[in-house]
Amino acid sequence: MVDAPFRLTMPAARTTSVVFASPHSGRDYPRRFRLASELDAAVLRSSEDAYVDDLFAPAPGSGAPLIAATLPRAYVDLNRAADELDPALIEGVRRSLHNPRIASGLGVIPRVVANGRAIYRGKLPFAEAEARLSEVWRPYHAALRGLLAESHAQFGEAILIDCHSMPHEALEAATARGPAPEIVLGDRFGSAAGGEVVERIERAFLRADLRVVRNAPFAGAYVTQHYGRPARRQHAVQIEIDRSLYMDEQRIAPHAGFEAFRARLGAVVAEIAQIGSFDMPLAAE
Repeated sequence: MVDAPFRLTMPAARTTSVVFASPHSGRDYPRRFRLASELDAAVLRSSEDAYVDDLFAPAPGSGAPLIAATLPRAYVDLNRAADELDPALIEGVRRSLHNPRIASGLGVIPRVVANGRAIYRGKLPFAEAEARLSEVWRPYHAALRGLLAESHAQFGEAILIDCHSMPHEALEAATARGPAPEIVLGDRFGSAAGGEVVERIERAFLRADLRVVRNAPFAGAYVTQHYGRPARRQHAVQIEIDRSLYMDEQRIAPHAGFEAFRARLGAVVAEIAQIGSFDMPLAAE
C-alpha cells in the first residue's frame, strides 16, 4: 500500500468554478519502487514537474480548490489513460494499435524517465501495474471528477487548469526563431476549452510580462483531452511553465528567484480564478 496519492486543499469559501490540478509534482517515492529501479534518486526525479504544487499553492486563497499528486510521475503518470499499458514493461499486456506515448516508454506506468533512461531492470508483473492504478490513478481521478461535478452543481460550469512545468532546453529546441516561450497553453487546438476562456488565461500571463504561446510544443495530453468538453461548459487548459523561471534544473531545487516568481504567478492565479467567479460566493462545506 502507498500513502495518500494526492493532497486536496480547499478554499475557505469556494467562489469560482475553476479547479487547479498538479498531477506531476508528486515527490514521495515509495521505498520498494526506489529499490526496484536502476536509477539513483536524482535521475528518477528528472521527470517531475518539481515544485509546481508549491507555485500554485495560492489558488485556494483565490477561492479555487487545488489537487496535487503526492506520488511521482515515474511511478504512475496521472496524465495518461488507465489503459495506456506498455507491453515492453508489463507482463501479460498485449500489443495494441500504435500509441506514440507507449512506444516511447511513457505510458501510465512509465518505462523511462527524461532522456529515455530506463527505470527498471526487467518487466513488472501485471498485478503490480493494477495495484498502482487502484491505489493511485483511480483515487486521483475520482477526486478530480468530484471537484468538477461540484463546480457544475454550484456554478453551472467547470474550468480545469492542469498545471505542469517543462525543461528550458525543450522550449529552446522547439523554438525556430526569437526567444523561447515561458508559458505554453494547451487546449488541444481548441477542442478542450472555449476560445474566450483560453484568451482570458493568456491575457493573465501576458499582463505578468510572460511570453505565451499555444499548443506548441505541448497541446495537452489525457487530462485535457478527457475532461475538456466545452460544449458541456467544461473547459480544460494545460499550463506549462519554463522550469528555469523558478528552479535550478540540474539540482532540482528552487533557485533564488523562486519566491518572487511565485508571487508573480499568484497574481495570475487570482486572475484566472476570476474567470469562473460569480457575485454570490458559496461557502465551502
